[in-house]
Amino acid sequence: MAALKRKEGPDGAAASKSVRTATEARPAKRAKQSESTKDDGKKGAKQSKPAAKPLAAPLVTALKEEEPLFPRGGGSVLTPLEQKQISIQAKRDVLFEEESAGKKADKAAKKKRRKSRADETATKPTKDEDAVKVESLNFKRLVKGSLVLGTVCAINPLDIALALPNNLVGHVPITAISETLTRRLQASAEKEDDAGESEDENADDVDLKSLFHMGQYVRAYVASTLDESTPGKSRRHIELSLEPSHANTGISEQDLVEHCTLMASVVSVEDHGFVMDIGISESSVKGFLPRKQLDKSIPEDSIQPGSVLLCVVTGKAANGKVVQLSTLPDRLGNPKHTPSEATTIGSFLPGTAADVLISEVSQHGVIGKVMGHLDVTADLVHSGAGPDGVDIVDKYKVGSRVKARIICTFPTAKMPKLGISLLPHVLSLRPKTTIQDGQEALPTQILAHSAIVDQCTVQRVEPGIGLYVDVGVQGVPGFVHISRVKDGKVDSLFENSGPYKIGSVHPGRVVGYNSFDGMFLLSLEKHVLEQPFLRIEDVPVGAVVPGVVEKLVINQDGLGGLIVRIADGISGLVPEAHLADVHLQHPEKKFREGMKVKARVLSTNPAMHQIRLTLKKTLVNSEAPPIKSYDELAVGLQAPGTIVSVLQHGAIVQFYGQLRGFLPVSEMSEAYIHDPKEHFRVGQTVSIYVLSFDPDASRLIVSCKDPSAFGLEKQLALKKLQVGQLVSAKVTQKTEDDIFVELADSSLKAILPVGHLTDKSVSKTQSALKKIHVNQTLSELVVLEKNEGRRSITLSHKPSLVQASKEGKLLAHIDDARLGDQVPGFVRNITATAAFVQFAGKLTALLPKSMMPSDVRDKPSFGMHKSQSLVVKITSIDKDLGRLVVAIPSAAGEAAKTSQKNAEKAVNSVDDSIGSIDDLAVGKLTKARVKSVKETQLNVQIADNIQGRIDVSQIFDKWEDIPDPKRPLKRFKAGDILPVRVLGVHDARNHRFLPISHRSSHSVLELSTKPSDLKGDAMPEPLTLEKIEPQSTHLAFVNNVTSSHLWVNLSPNVRGRIKATEASDDLSKVASLEKSFPVGCALQVRVLAVDADKERVDLSARTGAAPELSWDKVQQGMVLPGKVTKVNDRQVFVQLSELVAGPVHLVDLADDYDEANPLAHSKNEIVRVAIVEIDKSNKKLRLSMRPSRVLNSSLPVKDKEITKGTKLEVGDVVRGFVRNVSDKGLFVSLGGDAVALVQIKDLSDSYLKDWKEHFQVDQLVKGRIVSVADGRLRMSLKESVVEKDFVKLTTISDLKEGQIVTGRVRKVEEFGAFIAIDRSDNLSGLCHRSEMADRAVKDAKTLYNEGDRVKARVLKVDLEQKRISLGLKPSYFKDGEADDVDVDTDDDEDGGAALDGREESEDEKMSDAGGALLIAGSDAEDSEDESEVDGGSDVEMAEAPAEGLAALDAGGFDWTADALDADDKANADIADGPPSKKAKKRREPQGIVDKTAELDINGPQTSSDYERLLLGQPDSSELWIAYMASQMQVNDLASARQVAERAIKTINIKEETEKLNVWIAYLNLEVAYGTAETVDEVFKRACTYNDDQEVHERLASIYIQSGKHKEADELFERILKKYGSRSPHVWTNYAHFLHVTAGQPDRARALLKRATQVLSSSTTVAGNQVYLSLLPKFAALEFRSPHGDREQGRTLFESLLAAYPRKFDLWNQLLDLETSPSSLSSSPAAAADQAVVVRDLFERGSKVKGLKPRQAKAWFRRWAKWEEEHGDAKSRERVSAKAVEWARLASERKGAAEVAAAAAAAAAGAAQGEEEGEEDEA
Repeated sequence: MAALKRKEGPDGAAASKSVRTATEARPAKRAKQSESTKDDGKKGAKQSKPAAKPLAAPLVTALKEEEPLFPRGGGSVLTPLEQKQISIQAKRDVLFEEESAGKKADKAAKKKRRKSRADETATKPTKDEDAVKVESLNFKRLVKGSLVLGTVCAINPLDIALALPNNLVGHVPITAISETLTRRLQASAEKEDDAGESEDENADDVDLKSLFHMGQYVRAYVASTLDESTPGKSRRHIELSLEPSHANTGISEQDLVEHCTLMASVVSVEDHGFVMDIGISESSVKGFLPRKQLDKSIPEDSIQPGSVLLCVVTGKAANGKVVQLSTLPDRLGNPKHTPSEATTIGSFLPGTAADVLISEVSQHGVIGKVMGHLDVTADLVHSGAGPDGVDIVDKYKVGSRVKARIICTFPTAKMPKLGISLLPHVLSLRPKTTIQDGQEALPTQILAHSAIVDQCTVQRVEPGIGLYVDVGVQGVPGFVHISRVKDGKVDSLFENSGPYKIGSVHPGRVVGYNSFDGMFLLSLEKHVLEQPFLRIEDVPVGAVVPGVVEKLVINQDGLGGLIVRIADGISGLVPEAHLADVHLQHPEKKFREGMKVKARVLSTNPAMHQIRLTLKKTLVNSEAPPIKSYDELAVGLQAPGTIVSVLQHGAIVQFYGQLRGFLPVSEMSEAYIHDPKEHFRVGQTVSIYVLSFDPDASRLIVSCKDPSAFGLEKQLALKKLQVGQLVSAKVTQKTEDDIFVELADSSLKAILPVGHLTDKSVSKTQSALKKIHVNQTLSELVVLEKNEGRRSITLSHKPSLVQASKEGKLLAHIDDARLGDQVPGFVRNITATAAFVQFAGKLTALLPKSMMPSDVRDKPSFGMHKSQSLVVKITSIDKDLGRLVVAIPSAAGEAAKTSQKNAEKAVNSVDDSIGSIDDLAVGKLTKARVKSVKETQLNVQIADNIQGRIDVSQIFDKWEDIPDPKRPLKRFKAGDILPVRVLGVHDARNHRFLPISHRSSHSVLELSTKPSDLKGDAMPEPLTLEKIEPQSTHLAFVNNVTSSHLWVNLSPNVRGRIKATEASDDLSKVASLEKSFPVGCALQVRVLAVDADKERVDLSARTGAAPELSWDKVQQGMVLPGKVTKVNDRQVFVQLSELVAGPVHLVDLADDYDEANPLAHSKNEIVRVAIVEIDKSNKKLRLSMRPSRVLNSSLPVKDKEITKGTKLEVGDVVRGFVRNVSDKGLFVSLGGDAVALVQIKDLSDSYLKDWKEHFQVDQLVKGRIVSVADGRLRMSLKESVVEKDFVKLTTISDLKEGQIVTGRVRKVEEFGAFIAIDRSDNLSGLCHRSEMADRAVKDAKTLYNEGDRVKARVLKVDLEQKRISLGLKPSYFKDGEADDVDVDTDDDEDGGAALDGREESEDEKMSDAGGALLIAGSDAEDSEDESEVDGGSDVEMAEAPAEGLAALDAGGFDWTADALDADDKANADIADGPPSKKAKKRREPQGIVDKTAELDINGPQTSSDYERLLLGQPDSSELWIAYMASQMQVNDLASARQVAERAIKTINIKEETEKLNVWIAYLNLEVAYGTAETVDEVFKRACTYNDDQEVHERLASIYIQSGKHKEADELFERILKKYGSRSPHVWTNYAHFLHVTAGQPDRARALLKRATQVLSSSTTVAGNQVYLSLLPKFAALEFRSPHGDREQGRTLFESLLAAYPRKFDLWNQLLDLETSPSSLSSSPAAAADQAVVVRDLFERGSKVKGLKPRQAKAWFRRWAKWEEEHGDAKSRERVSAKAVEWARLASERKGAAEVAAAAAAAAAGAAQGEEEGEEDEA
């Protein structure tokens, strides 16, 4: 590489010639002189020999061998004195060398030549190696690692081409421009992979044309060179890279000096400039390009992340970590700016200007030195000698200094050497220009590629290279390579002779232009001059060209096209559709290779090197001009085109180039076309006429109809026809959607849509359509639309539009629209949020949902249909945008009433200085009254009609000012007067902070009451995103809480985000963000990061500035908080930081594996984990959530943790989870990497036929370690090995006749049943049908099913044949024997670790993992004794219900089947004792013959029992629900769902209550065992088939009883929105839930206000009914709820009593609440206070005006009774006196006799109570 060649190590051993003599340092000059003067033999003889003689050998001692040749800094290791002595000695040596050389030359001429050739060759290489030669850059010298300066000459989608020195061209792939750009491409590709886009489409996201411009200079690194040339054809590929890390190879941090050049890529775009990556290896130095230093010719849009620029260094920052860059032409392109401060040659790279000391000049170039050491050469082209004809020998003198530009490096050179250019345009780094008509122009603008130059005058001849010619362009020469001088080979060229001597003139053709060399490239070859096209760009689209078939393209369908050569090296594709005008059956027979054809060019794509041709005769021979662009179009123009796609509503027509048009189906023919595919095909050529086009929208509409057929009369008639005009027409054709008519006067064709026949419904419109027939004349049709370009007319027969046309009110243009007008129209389209109403002339208006009546907003499509007639009111007009907004008149009236506001003058303003809203400006200090207090703001009023708000962030200056951080606004209350300053306007609709000028109907004033904001007259600057700095601290207030973040406000317009893990140092608070951080609470936060693009601030509320956890900081044993990111049934993934995450496996979830359940955790949950093991090299963690790890190590551990350090020994009993089930056995994970193998023989004590069915991955098993050999663990799951108290399995020899056993029916045949015996060594016996019942049984299948649990007696054991006979007759079992055997003995010990040999039933196989209950008891055929056993078993079952089953009582059914047990117990209680044997005998035959009798006693036990019962009671919801419950007893959720679905379909539709019961039970089932999705699905279906509101309320009740309060809360909110306006009780239900269950009384109280507002505005509920129905219930909640406030309840009742004092039932309600047992207090003081309240209530009630006698009687009697219980004698006397007083006053009124009697009775009752009290005391 160049850097290695140009720099040496400190030991000076980089080259063998590191130490040279003074004469060796300068042989190149003499060698070149001898070459340039070869013909002077005498002189050459004098200078040839001394070069080999080391005359200056003594000078070697002046240098140390270990010193480098070129020390860093360019300095010398010698002192100035030593340098001067060496210089003098060198001059003497030269003089002595010349003298001795002359003498030896004379002697050598006289001597015979005795030297051998070997001696000559030994001396020549020494001279050549040290000599510096002028070498032109060519393909061979351009090797990997070369650096070269180039200019951009072509920009393609996926690469750019660079013009390099000496007519070389290289390519830079899009992935080799910069690392930043490559990352952009990768990110784009990853995003679009999901869309299935190709790589090419992904690259389109980065447009290289926006990053580079033609003629731009860049420095490139040669990545590779590839020569694939063949004889007669040169194919060489140079791949380059612009990445700064490559293009800046060889430069180090010390080499970065002023005026050196760097390739830099943009990393980020900042306000004042651009951060640049300069790619210096082993350095962190960055570049910065200020905007002021950016070349004005470079658009700022092109400076994107990833773009690269050639920059010049202008300075370095003080810390040396940032270099200042510039691209200004006067800095970068000024050759005077050379890196004079450079200390090493590393600063000189291509693109850098250099001060060159010329050491040699020849006709072939210039040689010089930089810094006195570095050799540089300028070849024939870049010295100016070749192209410009400069006499360089005369212009450049040896010893003189010139400014040059470095253009390349020569890595293969022996000594470091660079190529330079002396050309003016390269020196200034500008494109070469010429003068034309007095103005500068690019050469390619004057002489285009492929242009023929008639006179090319030869200016200079290079014999072995080529000709330099004058092409007639001032200052820009041409070059003809020797291979392009003529057809055939040219051996040599001569200056003064031959046809190509200097001054000769020849015709030539431009074959290229090298922008770097500034030369045209020409060819004088005859075949090139005669060739029609040289490249694809020269081929004109639409031209007819001759060609030769080069190849037939074959695909799976046959011939897919032809490759046709139209010029040398230029071929095009003829697609299969363009082979002929008709479809060819056998195209391969018509075309053959070498066949000459005539084709027309359809399109060209130079970037993809593609040409499309056509052989269609209609196109090739067409005389119509080919249309290629919109510029060539004209309305009415006829042209041929090819159909490329046929659609339902038209076709796409392809023309030449990329021009395409749309052919509507209505323009395909004069006749009606239903399906275009029946008449047109892809590839068909059609003659079309241009109807209309829009270049800006890239839209072209064409027609097949001949406009000449549309005569002048019709054109005039169409022009005269006006929108809104009434016409008559005759029907010509009728379809389902349209009626085609012909206007009576003009014969113009028009369309009448069916929807425009009437204003009525769809059915009425269809009826009108049936009455219309062909040739019928329709009158009074209004012209709705007219399109002269397409010659289309649309009519309407709607009476509303016809009448509007007659009255001149038909709206056809937006200028005719007037605000408030009511105009007729029709529905054009309907969306989810609005409808679009159309008028005449395609004028359309928006009808928003809010502008419709409230009763239609929830209807599908708002109760509208397309083409429906409407009368709407115009509410908004925007003529600039051409938009109308309309409303249904009735809805517009409602909106107007609610929106009427008096905004002119301030009404009842708090500050007298505020007279109107105009007095309020930004910064104004005024006063405001608090209207209400919310969690995050104060709603205030400056006046009654001027609203404002004070955000919580605009109240406090310091944390110390906040008294209660959880409720910062607690100290404020309604009515407070606060000083405020106006900040601006808050848009309540979208929560934006706007200037004061943006007031609207949705706006309120944004105010501040911060003490700091109220000081002074100056307006405080609001906190903005730009002012926030990382690590700064702020006050923040919670605005929203999600599962993973807290969203907080720092100011009204600055929002921040706090991750859950950053919310607090206390992890217990983080676990429940909603409870710990309620909305509105205050936090002290620290800024972590600011994202200006997303307008977001990342914050932290943790006190310690904990560094971001990385893999370097992770340590074993750390206990950290983390966020759950993913949960599956095997593990929990926990994120500890942005970089570190890991899984928690089953073995690490809990200390007791029975509790290990990953699904118990949810996504975004915050958990505490411990790091158990770390593998940093692979970035893997083992995390643990064991309580003994993360909480307290002393906690009990049932399953010990196994890590790498745990030693397991033979005999250890451990538990683990099955990791894999393989053919060898089980692999059990014990923890970490510890995995034990369980061989098949060690799985069970009993034989397992299909053993794999008994195990599954993640199953918990228990086993004993049996081997630890070679570090491999083996364990056994056999119960006999694992358990110490293992009971041996029963064998056939253990069975005795008469023994009672239990088992499971394995198989049922007609003759009997095979029963697998429990706890046996795979024993199975046969019960013949004769032994099944005491009466004959014909078919055993009618009694038993596979899987039934049974109890049997061993009848016979045949040890020889190993047969067991069993009996199931009820008579075999006596009363006492039932107690000894429990049928339900299917224990599942240790989670399935021990297995028995019997086969599991289907119910068990399908059992849910979360199930807790197994069905007990046997079938109904069992005896009475068995049913008693079953009953006992059921009771035992009920003692351990499954977790969560209690919540399923909602809906009136108990899923645990306790109700059934209760029925059994009730039945048992009826009998006085056990039934007699006689009774038993009577019942047993009935149980066999008629099973329903047994069912009546025992109830249904099996599925068959339920099925038999349902045959007789198919509409019984109770039976269906019991059936569902029985399925869930065996945890068969799928079967329970099937039963529910059957019930819904079976129950008669008239039995609405029964169906509803099943639906509610179905909901119970899904809430308990299903998922949120299944609950939602069943819920939606239930709402469809039942009363919607009742289902909602039932589901809410289910949620509450299931403990799912969050779901209940959300459902209640939905209920309020749907039914709150018409059902008052939904409000009280919700309030009860919030008060009693949720414990949120504040939310419950807030409901009351919402309820009164909603219900008061409803037309279904009267205002007084709202108060009388709601307030007492809300008040009662305050008394009865454990979270209630009795004072609040009293206040509500007092407000009611004040409004309705004569509603005496309210007095009684309040009294009931005050005297209820819950009101009694154990405290004497509190009891006394309560007594005072009650007495006051009694007394006030007795004084109510209008109190009726009967009410008074009851009131006083109740008072007297209360005083008897809680009062004393004095208080009782007082009641009597009150009663008498009331009676006296009442007797004075008219008709008060009855009143007096009642009062007297009351008084007597009170007195009687007193007497009884006195007697008791006596």
